[in-house]
Amino acid sequence: MTDLDQLTQSLARNLKRWRAERGYTLDALAARAGVSRGMIIQIEQARTNPSVGTTVKLADALGVSITTLLDYEQGPQVRVVGPGEAVRMWSTEAGSHTTLLVGAEAPGPFELWDWRLMPGDESASDPHPPGATELIHVAEGELTLVVDGTEHRVPAGSSVTFEAKVAHAYRNDGDEPVLMTMAVSIPLGH
Repeated sequence: MTDLDQLTQSLARNLKRWRAERGYTLDALAARAGVSRGMIIQIEQARTNPSVGTTVKLADALGVSITTLLDYEQGPQVRVVGPGEAVRMWSTEAGSHTTLLVGAEAPGPFELWDWRLMPGDESASDPHPPGATELIHVAEGELTLVVDGTEHRVPAGSSVTFEAKVAHAYRNDGDEPVLMTMAVSIPLGH
């Protein structure tokens, strides 16, 4: 593979990755960058090698440096957090607890939590910054998720996502523990 082929492949991979991380559709990125949707598709499929100007526009629209967008030598950064390294953040005498499993700063704080919520227990949260998102998967029990005063039942095997910019709470109204995993993403700069 030539250097140009490697660069084209790297740009395709990185553009897809950063667009997904930012949550941009093809149309949204095209509008932000002033680059046609068709050009972005061709770049993401590694069918074209765009001009430097187009690449700079895309990098600016994604909020990354052109170096980051073109980088193909730096491998993925991996950090393994062993069971003994996870951080217990909250617990009650009844046995409820949360554990921060792992976190990252891409593009802002991004955390993965393990929750055990005992029957009758509740944990309330203040609003997070605008743009914050939470994703929850309930493995056992039934979670009562309260978002901005509205209750949502989330049974075992179900997942839920919500904008966490309003007050919210996690409650177990059942008679068995709720076991769930939660991911929290806070936008950059908050």
